[in-house]
Amino acid sequence: MNLVGMNEGFVLVAKRDCQTCELVQPVVRELAAGARPLAVYSQDDPTFPEGVAGVRDDRALEVSFRLGIETVPTLIRIEAGREVERVVGWQRDEWRALTGVNSLGEGLPAWRPGCGSKSVEPGIVDELEIKYGDVPFQARRVVVGEHEDEFEAMYSRGWSDGLPTVPPTRLRVHRMLKGTSRDPKEVLGLLPPDLQPITVEKVAINAVMAGCAPEYMPVVIGAVEAALSEPFNMHGVLATTMFCGPIVIVNGPIARAIGMNGRGNALGQGNRANATIGRALQLCVRNVGGGRPQGVDRSTLGTPGKYTFCFAEDEAGSYWESLSVERGFARGSNTVTLFAGDGVHGVVDQQSRTPESLARTFALSLRGVNHWKLAQGADAILVVSPEHERTFKAAGWDKARLRQELDSLLELPAEEIVRGAGGIAEGIPAAALGERKTIPKFRKGGLLIVRAGGDAGMFSAVIAGWGASGPVGSTPVTVAIKD
Repeated sequence: MNLVGMNEGFVLVAKRDCQTCELVQPVVRELAAGARPLAVYSQDDPTFPEGVAGVRDDRALEVSFRLGIETVPTLIRIEAGREVERVVGWQRDEWRALTGVNSLGEGLPAWRPGCGSKSVEPGIVDELEIKYGDVPFQARRVVVGEHEDEFEAMYSRGWSDGLPTVPPTRLRVHRMLKGTSRDPKEVLGLLPPDLQPITVEKVAINAVMAGCAPEYMPVVIGAVEAALSEPFNMHGVLATTMFCGPIVIVNGPIARAIGMNGRGNALGQGNRANATIGRALQLCVRNVGGGRPQGVDRSTLGTPGKYTFCFAEDEAGSYWESLSVERGFARGSNTVTLFAGDGVHGVVDQQSRTPESLARTFALSLRGVNHWKLAQGADAILVVSPEHERTFKAAGWDKARLRQELDSLLELPAEEIVRGAGGIAEGIPAAALGERKTIPKFRKGGLLIVRAGGDAGMFSAVIAGWGASGPVGSTPVTVAIKD
């Protein structure tokens, strides 16, 4: 493609704010006076180089962008309307070979490095790609009125979860999409509850609104893919009157690479990645899937975690195998596990020094999930802190051994959980128990054990979930994170 309207000759791109460009001004004047055409483009001053007629103004950087200029000065030879060769910076022998002028640059140093092109300064590349590049957008463009506040506009259009959202401009969305190698037009699936197609681009739009950084995109996409899976039952998670919302648990090197928190205050505020990845998923469900409170979202009370609930498992230094390994992935895999859960219930045990005692504490806390008299109607996450994990490590208990102990302790006596027992109407119908003397609190695979939290403090946590009992409920889903 002929970008400069020249069939044969030379193109030079330079800027005044460059010592090497200043140095080669005599060379440029000599070339301009020669027999072959020379087109000079200046990135910052149309009067530079001095003494050269017809310098072209490239302060908009369109020519620099289209020619792929990374360093100035850059001298390009054009033949038949196309570039055939270029020299970057000042290299006297190469300029002579390119131009065929053997006396060029007498009296100048043999070599000087160039300066960075203005077209590759931080942030400007993305702007130029939007302005001059072929960057297709599938989503419709919403124009906000000149005197309309853009943040209030997003509230009024129903795009917000109640907190301020970042305006998803074309530039911000373009930058967000650079965080993944996946095609922006790729349809990930039909997102409940409205079963609307959600593309990678739409994920990026909501990730911008949530405040994500581009490097979070693979994790956000993974969370969306997990929400799309039938076992997770995103429609049911919304439509149930229970408290639950999607909880995102991240495993693998990517968690550390993007700065996620799995240590002190892992379930709380203060970490951008944790906060915005979970929020991006929720905004996708709201803005693409149509899942809004008092619409399809029928939760009686809800939970603050429905704004965002996302954390990393602290795998560094852990004695136990990670959640992702337990769920069938290779060690070191990057994964997202999605769990339909509600609030955090603290487990305080600062006295137990044996694994048996601490396991009983965990079992008593887990017994209360949803109701002491209900069994197999909920899942749960047990978040074990490093101090509590050390108690098990000292006794040689791996995660499987702890799980075995909890399974035994959480076999609930039938006489305690039948309806009406103890004067409590809630419970399981006697007919449903049959001849069984006990029934497990959780279904098989319904209890996840994750290590997270700060080094100090003998505090763990239980997060209740909306488990599957029959065709109703949600099953935790783990998916691999793709770039």
